[in-house]
Amino acid sequence: MTLKRDYSPSREGVTVTESHGLQCWQDTGRWFRYGENAIFTRLEGEGEVVLLLHGFPTASWDWHCVWQPLVSRYRVLATDMLGFGFSDKPVGYPYSIIDQADLQQGLLAEMGIERVHIWAHDYGGSVAQELLARDQEGELPFVIDSVCFLNGALFPEVHRPIVLQNLLLGPLGPLVSRVQTRRVLEYNLCKIFGRNSQPTLEELDDLWQLLTYNNGRGIIHQLIHYMEERRIHRHRWVGALQQARRPVRLIWGAADPVSGRAMLERYRQLVARPDTVLLEGIGHYPHFEDPQTTVEHYLRFRQRVADGDTTE
Repeated sequence: MTLKRDYSPSREGVTVTESHGLQCWQDTGRWFRYGENAIFTRLEGEGEVVLLLHGFPTASWDWHCVWQPLVSRYRVLATDMLGFGFSDKPVGYPYSIIDQADLQQGLLAEMGIERVHIWAHDYGGSVAQELLARDQEGELPFVIDSVCFLNGALFPEVHRPIVLQNLLLGPLGPLVSRVQTRRVLEYNLCKIFGRNSQPTLEELDDLWQLLTYNNGRGIIHQLIHYMEERRIHRHRWVGALQQARRPVRLIWGAADPVSGRAMLERYRQLVARPDTVLLEGIGHYPHFEDPQTTVEHYLRFRQRVADGDTTE
């Protein structure tokens, strides 16, 4: 595995034109090389390093609402994982959570980062669980100082996937992936947001661009196999939560129909001394739906980590 700085991918005829904010996000990023593929990365700020891990099927842009409060305090690193956002989306690639964890581990090692705080959402939560397991096994070249999770399937037995996810995972997955439309994305995303915290049309346009960038629709059915990985690696990844030596907090949207209140309750059942925050009326994307409250809870968590006290 190699990660090389300032790798410039070929993007002829593929540009972001509809959203100035999204264009700026791309323009102020950098690309790293992971094997033969280009990985889009954002790095800004000074101080302790915070690694942001995004969810499915979106990208690091998910974090833009909380970006400035974070970079004013920390050195913040976010990538579009392989197959997502502005990063390369190779067809036929063996996408996996394990590989995405390798990517993050390699990037941090290449940058010489020795300590990191992780903030993860959805798909990124599984990547964080794998990194936590490696941390406990002494396999990381850096120290994880804390982990904060937003909504995601930490426990596959409580996960309630939407119909589209099941279709993508099934034998018709390649066809469903190719024929997905902007309207289908809007319908399915709006279902998992809170009733009073729905995305705007401009935000939906941004998410659609990120999904379709560089033929993204052609590989969604390949990415969705992370749902199977969660079942296969359940013992390892749940064990990583139960045996965590680092402070962990969950900031959770209660109105999420996929991995909402029941997921948080499962965490409280299985993890000793759980540190959790439940956001009523908020759905699957707390950092997108209520960024101010979400980042306030994160900063309180980080203050408790600094003080050596992570209990409410």
